[in-house]
Amino acid sequence: MAEPECIRVLVVDDHPVVRRGLHSMLDSESGITIVGMASCGKEGILLTEKLNPDVVLLDLRMPDIGGVEVISALRASQPASKILVLTNYQLDEDIFNAIEAGALGYLLKTASQDEVIEAIHAVSQGIRRIPNAVAMRLAERIGRSSLSTREVEVLELLVQGLTNKEIAKRLFISDITARNHVISLLSKLGAKDRTEAVAIGIRRGLVKLNE
Repeated sequence: MAEPECIRVLVVDDHPVVRRGLHSMLDSESGITIVGMASCGKEGILLTEKLNPDVVLLDLRMPDIGGVEVISALRASQPASKILVLTNYQLDEDIFNAIEAGALGYLLKTASQDEVIEAIHAVSQGIRRIPNAVAMRLAERIGRSSLSTREVEVLELLVQGLTNKEIAKRLFISDITARNHVISLLSKLGAKDRTEAVAIGIRRGLVKLNE
């Protein structure tokens, strides 16, 4: 009986220690072989096009081109690309954007070796792999209506601690309109008050906490 072909994996991560660790962990695994290592998004795109790996194991945050942009580029140039995100980042927007761009799997770097290996096998066959906890947050994110551009602006001002009157003045709108925007975004975020709305917005990556 013929031996099954190895799953050819390209690792794309800007941290040398992570790349070495993944290479050591995966290349010794039966049925998986590392065909290339990329230290940035641009190199990852070039090597994917050159090597045509079965699975691209991709970090989400890199210094040149972000992981979501890499996913989009690969899906545009090579629609059959199978991409598994392995990252430290778990903001709802990160997860949503990566999956929307075309990633088949999303794992955190806290995942066990068995979880990573199982996900690589699944993704190589076109099967989606997202941990239950991440899937629940993704479903929650998809289930909520998206904030409008104006509502995001209002949320950013809530982060700064502005009142409705101050928001109205900053955005050159009436106090009533400002209040309505706040009520709307609270509803869309499923928040009971302004403080919770800010916390949810930061957790989902919709806004950032002022430094």
